[in-house]
Parts: sequence; C-alpha cells; structure tokens
Amino acid sequence: MAEQFGKEHSRRDFMKISSAVLGLTGVAGLAGCNGLVDSAGKRCSGYPVINDGDVVLFQGDSITDAGRSRERADQANDAAALGGGYVGLAAGQLLIDRAGSGLKIYNRGISGHKVFQLADRWQKDCLDLKPNLLSILIGVNDIWHMLDGKYDGTVEVYEKDYFALVERTRKALPGVKLVICEPFVLRCGAVNDKWFPLFDHYRAVARKVARSFDTIFVPFQAMFDEASKIAPPNHWAGDGVHPTAAGASLMAHNWLKAVQVQHKA
Repeated sequence: MAEQFGKEHSRRDFMKISSAVLGLTGVAGLAGCNGLVDSAGKRCSGYPVINDGDVVLFQGDSITDAGRSRERADQANDAAALGGGYVGLAAGQLLIDRAGSGLKIYNRGISGHKVFQLADRWQKDCLDLKPNLLSILIGVNDIWHMLDGKYDGTVEVYEKDYFALVERTRKALPGVKLVICEPFVLRCGAVNDKWFPLFDHYRAVARKVARSFDTIFVPFQAMFDEASKIAPPNHWAGDGVHPTAAGASLMAHNWLKAVQVQHKA
C-alpha cells in the first residue's frame, strides 16, 4: 500500500499515519481487555476480537456500500458482495490472515443512508445475520442531506437515533462486539466552509456512542487529517466524502489495526 503515496513518500510516512491513528483509537470494554488497551490504559496481550467462525458485518452508507452487488449480498466473503471500497480491502486481508478460520464477512451498506434508514432495515440487514462483530460507519449523509435541504434532521436527531440503534442492537445481540467508526470529510470537492463547525459535533456524537457502549472506535477523521499532511485532501477523497483507492486502502489498514489482536509491547 505504500506505493499509493507516490514516489516522494516513504513507508515511514505511511506508518507515521497508522501510528498516530492507533494512538487515538479507543477500544473499551470487551471483557475488560479490548485488543488494544485495558481500562487502566495498559496494552492488552492477545485478546481475540475476531474469533474463528465469526460473522463480521459492515454497515453504513455509500462509503461502506462502494458499489457492492445486491444480487450476491447473501454470499459471505464474495468479492462482488463486499464492494470496491475499504470493506472489500479489509475483508480480503482478513481472509488472508485468517485463512481456514471459517470467517463469514458481509457488507450491507447502502448509498445515501442515514441512521434512521439503518434502523428501518436493521432486523433483516443486521439482527437476522447475528454478527459476532458489527462495524458501523454512518453520519456524513445526516449532515450532508440537511445542508442540501433534502433532510430536516439535526445533530440531536443523529445522536438520539444512533443511541437507540445501538441500544436495540445490544438488547437483541448481547454478545456482539461493536466497532463505531468516526464519520469523516476532507476539505475539498463538495465539502466547504458551511460544513464547519457543525460536522465536528457529528464526529463527537459517534465518539460519545463508542464511549457510552464501550466499543472499538476507529478515528477515521484523525487518520485523514494526518494523511492530508502528506498528500492533499483530494488524493484521499476526490469529492471530500468518498474515498479514492488510496483513501479506501488507508481506511482498511487502520480498521484492521483497530480490530485485530494486539500483543503487549
């Protein structure tokens, strides 16, 4: 993946981004040891966030969807069903790293969706699949569609809907391991000054959800902020919202860093 930074950038630049993001990645709860740090802030040793035979489900909007095949959606580990974005890249690496482990990985992101639309399809597209690990990335449309006059939601609605969705999930699937991903934008393309500072409140809600439910938290905005010091924002997301190949690769790499077993340093 380092080649995607261009000849002028080294693997050291890439690892600097990953290290910076890893330092900001919060993982709480999960039987007292979360794969990164425990409640005392010490690194855990060998806690298996993903186990053999687990069902891994990715949920979200177009960033997760990434052109996935609806016709093949019920096929676990299917390349077309996983889409062409960070989900497909992360899943592919998991299926290499954990070959023979019996993992079943699904992508049920749908382009344009907001939190309430996830809730509308949650039984079929989440709870019925009984995931052992559920990763959610949602929020950019909750603000984008509001700014465009297509939606009358607010950050308060986003927070209420998000908390209700996770509470519902925990009640139905008490053993599920949750990954809450930080919504992100880059300052280019469709993203202009009118997004700020409001967008930062949506990011804060996602982090609040993660902390309140003791979940893994993947700080994608922090990751792209670091990445934009090395290459311009449009290198990572041409329209400021949807990742390029480089952006999707960076997301997949850091998502895996957050959820895979970490050993004591």
